[in-house]
Amino acid sequence: MTTREEALAGLGRIVLSTDPDVTASYGFDQSRFTDRATPPVVLAPATTDEVAECLRVAADQGWTVVPRGAGSGLSGAANGDADTVVLSTHRMKSIVSIDPVERIAVVQPGVVTADLRAAVAERGLFYPPDPGSVAVSTIGGNVATNAGGMCCVKYGVTGDFVLGLEVVLADGRVMRTGRRTAKGVAGYDLTHLFVGSEGTLGVVTEITVRLLPAPREPLTLVATFGTLGAAGETVAAITASGVSVSMLEIMDRTTLLAVDRMARMGFDDGTAAMLLVQSDATDAAAVLADVEKACVGAVDVAIGDDPAEGAQLLEARRLALPALEQLGDWLLDDVCVPRSRIVDLIRHIEGVAADEQLTIGVFGHAGDGNMHPTIIYDESDPASRAGALRAFDRITRRALELGGTVTGEHGVGRLKKDWLARELDETAMAVHRTVRAALDPDGRLNPGNLF
Repeated sequence: MTTREEALAGLGRIVLSTDPDVTASYGFDQSRFTDRATPPVVLAPATTDEVAECLRVAADQGWTVVPRGAGSGLSGAANGDADTVVLSTHRMKSIVSIDPVERIAVVQPGVVTADLRAAVAERGLFYPPDPGSVAVSTIGGNVATNAGGMCCVKYGVTGDFVLGLEVVLADGRVMRTGRRTAKGVAGYDLTHLFVGSEGTLGVVTEITVRLLPAPREPLTLVATFGTLGAAGETVAAITASGVSVSMLEIMDRTTLLAVDRMARMGFDDGTAAMLLVQSDATDAAAVLADVEKACVGAVDVAIGDDPAEGAQLLEARRLALPALEQLGDWLLDDVCVPRSRIVDLIRHIEGVAADEQLTIGVFGHAGDGNMHPTIIYDESDPASRAGALRAFDRITRRALELGGTVTGEHGVGRLKKDWLARELDETAMAVHRTVRAALDPDGRLNPGNLF
């Protein structure tokens, strides 16, 4: 068997660095309270063949490997141990093809999500998934976590648009899954087995995604409320009305004030919560008129037809987490509950904040029940840190009690792997382990993540 130095020399330019000053920045994502370490080496292949070579060498050397996209994740799924090699896909950034007839695009995993959306828009097409990190996150990372976003209420999550994949398995073998046709049911649905697998089953090297015709410019409704509970009740009323919107987002007072400090949006200090609703339907004006009728508990409701103003409000929503980060150290939760239980979750979060004497900013995708309570604490204060963890656990536990899930779109990673075992029954966990062992019997891919 060759030495590590000989193996790295054989990989040549694929080796990005072995310098700890460089590799340290590749050792973790944007999560908090997750284990992290400086990897000994970062590999950066540019092609499927190079990924396969990396994994064959890793298998021969006995290395464990963490696949990594942009590192914008929030669950620790890109974190490794001190002896784990990082395989970064940032060099795999080609949009291979866009087919306006079949309405598909083929991309490498390192393509930034916003860049794909812009490229297909030039062809009159639309790639709907839009995670909050759309400007920096990559398609590969989106596939790995089955990322969501603000359009999920109408269009669904990343997995709803993945038609096929090219994947390199742990031993270096390459396989293709899925199809490029509008329909196809041959064999098991292996494509969606890999979607959301967080790099534990293989390394995705090419993604075929479904596209839609570009929608019209959306109309925007903004409703403000005197209490967070009233906003939650309005979300329930909108959902019960059956009206179909393309976006239904919520921000509480803490989040609004933080965004206002950052972007000078002119939000009223007395506003307890704001709903941001959009419709891109051909009858958008009628849709938002129906939404307005559901806003019976609102202090103020405004419908705008200026796309620039709507885009500005959407940008304010995207600033929610960056703005809250300015308040102190932060711990972001990601839970999803049935839409009929949003009010219960929000009221519980308010109680947790009061009990723990912490600031908790609440924002999220109200239209599908996916909330992102963001706990502000002081990392240098052990009591504050412990309180943040208690708050995180209490919120996550309550989501399960309400019939929800411990993660709506960020994934399990390291942050919530203990919670996965609480959500799934013993048989389901056993099946997960069996599938993982079948594809990676030596446990070389992303050890320490998921379970």
